[in-house]
Amino acid sequence: MIEIRTATATDAPALAELAAATFALACPPHTSAEAIAAFLRDVLAEGNFDVYLADPDRLILVAEDAGVMLGYTMLVFADPTDTDVRAAIGIRPTAELSKCYLRAETHGRGVAAALMSATLDAARARGAAGSWLGVNQENARAIRFYEKNGFVTVGEKRFLVGGRYEDDFVLERAL
Repeated sequence: MIEIRTATATDAPALAELAAATFALACPPHTSAEAIAAFLRDVLAEGNFDVYLADPDRLILVAEDAGVMLGYTMLVFADPTDTDVRAAIGIRPTAELSKCYLRAETHGRGVAAALMSATLDAARARGAAGSWLGVNQENARAIRFYEKNGFVTVGEKRFLVGGRYEDDFVLERAL
């Protein structure tokens, strides 16, 4: 049975392992192994999760089955700092859906839908009127999933992975 819960400080090692197992799934095919490794080291390592979990403006939810972490989301409760995002989104206060990753073997099992529903409920409960995210323009599977969950494309932004800028769509939805 899938359980969705708020991550705690003790989850940092498991979150880093999960990030290592899932981040590449969201990358375009041309992303090098070196670029993925650098992103995992610089953004999604255990120490980064220690910081994220201690930040009162962030909330990480995890999906588990029998104690095995299957996926996670991270919300950031702050106005975006990226100029392109600030110009694109129209709903405030907003919460960024900064991370949404699930193990490949969970795809198609309803885990993502349950985790997304709980994440959007959590954003609403913290006072957000809208939520936004950035998704690589080549990630058709993720784009379909986000659209199915009420997100619409409102703009574009750039995202740095391993020294190379990628083109992302900015998606937003009302809560």
